[in-house]
Amino acid sequence: MRFLFKTRYEQDLRLFKDRHQAIWYVLLIVVLALAPLGISEYYQTQFTLVFISSIVGFGLMMLTGFTGQMSMGHAAFLAIGAYTEAVLQANGWPFVLSAPAGMVLAGLAGLIIGLPALRLTGIYLAIATLAFGFCVEEILARWESVTGGNSGLMVPQLKLLTEPLPGGVPFYYLCLVCVIAVAVLCANLLRSPTGRAFIAIRDSEVSAQSMGVNLARFKTTSFAISAGLTGLAGALYAHQIMFISPEQFTLMVSIEFLMMIVIGGLGSLHGAVFGAIFLIMLPQGISVAKDYLPAVLAEQTGLKMVIFGLIMIVFVLFEPQGLYGRWIKIRTYFSMFPLYKKGMFSRQKAYQKSERVH
Repeated sequence: MRFLFKTRYEQDLRLFKDRHQAIWYVLLIVVLALAPLGISEYYQTQFTLVFISSIVGFGLMMLTGFTGQMSMGHAAFLAIGAYTEAVLQANGWPFVLSAPAGMVLAGLAGLIIGLPALRLTGIYLAIATLAFGFCVEEILARWESVTGGNSGLMVPQLKLLTEPLPGGVPFYYLCLVCVIAVAVLCANLLRSPTGRAFIAIRDSEVSAQSMGVNLARFKTTSFAISAGLTGLAGALYAHQIMFISPEQFTLMVSIEFLMMIVIGGLGSLHGAVFGAIFLIMLPQGISVAKDYLPAVLAEQTGLKMVIFGLIMIVFVLFEPQGLYGRWIKIRTYFSMFPLYKKGMFSRQKAYQKSERVH
């Protein structure tokens, strides 16, 4: 087992803990870059959806996992990014301009909905964001001249600069670059005073305010950043499915996003990725399992949400730190074997949440 000895305060602000961690991340990026050469088109699509869902997870994690603000309307920010991308691309805008425009509009919407967060907490804030999601869904259905209403809107082929970017492998690499950029951005943000302020607000608003943290400023900033990143995911999502309609951005989508970060592991950027993999792969697992279930169960339309709910309950009761927390325990077990003690992580419950930034 390796021990990391810290001799300078600056070591806590490094992007990577040590050289070994940096090497593992580089190897992961290389594997993902070479993956299209050895996988089928189906699995390539699944990887692309994982990248897009990871961006949503990063955005929601910044708000809920690190700032402690509940949101039940993140599907609305995804819709704003998707519709903005579709409309601007149809009017000849390249992706390098249309995607940032979608991020800006989604960020402004997040800034607006973040204002009630200054006076609302807990379930009341959740209700406010839920109402915002309903409002956006209704606007998309009624504003037929722009959004196409309930009939939906076809998304034109992505134009990165001047030439159209074909789907498949080129779009896979675009999503990979975007998710890496967002991950690095979020990791650096958490190392900055702004990120530390987010974590202080999550742990205790009274303590944060007593240390000079401006609650109004940082809460609204967190909402804007979270919404902007989700808007980027919406722009990519629009080109992935090529057709968007209000039915694709409902309350159930927002609930799935929340489940994604809770099951992945709150308070960790890694948890957003783990949750995205879970969110994309579980429906495929359910489809395979239907072949072995009785016909009475396999034909039920709500089977997916029932299984989602049961898994959510299991994680909340038995593994509150999510899939990433379980992975840390497994990794620690093998690195310390045979000296691993079962009660090692139970004693860490006394530590503050801010000890688990990464």
